[in-house]
Amino acid sequence: MNIIKLMIPKINVAYVNSNDTVRQGLEKLRAHGFTAVPVISQDGSYAGTLTEGDLLWAIVENGKADLKSLEGRRINSVIKQGRNPAVRIDAKEDELFARAAEQNFVPVCDDRGVFVGIVTRSAILYYFRDIYIKSYI
Repeated sequence: MNIIKLMIPKINVAYVNSNDTVRQGLEKLRAHGFTAVPVISQDGSYAGTLTEGDLLWAIVENGKADLKSLEGRRINSVIKQGRNPAVRIDAKEDELFARAAEQNFVPVCDDRGVFVGIVTRSAILYYFRDIYIKSYI
């Protein structure tokens, strides 16, 4: 299987920058209706995943729930490091499947670690559904 066939390219992915504010992250999740989005560093590398839980804990630690107070913290200070690791564009199927079993999307990076897109769990399921249907028709 070619990961590129299943991948949503970066240009079509909702993501946040690591130096964006927590408020900007919250607004991005809300605008797109997602529970998590990739975080990209200034050099274009994958920095992690911002989740609703990260935002909730940032609000709890801040002690205030108003949006204005969330402008003082950066996303890179609230994301959990090491969660949702990326795969390389040339990753084997078993690595992609293992990651997809643990997370809704799998970030994909090139050989320099630059974020190039995501593969969603649903894309993998549809891929295998199509193979199954074709083999029985």
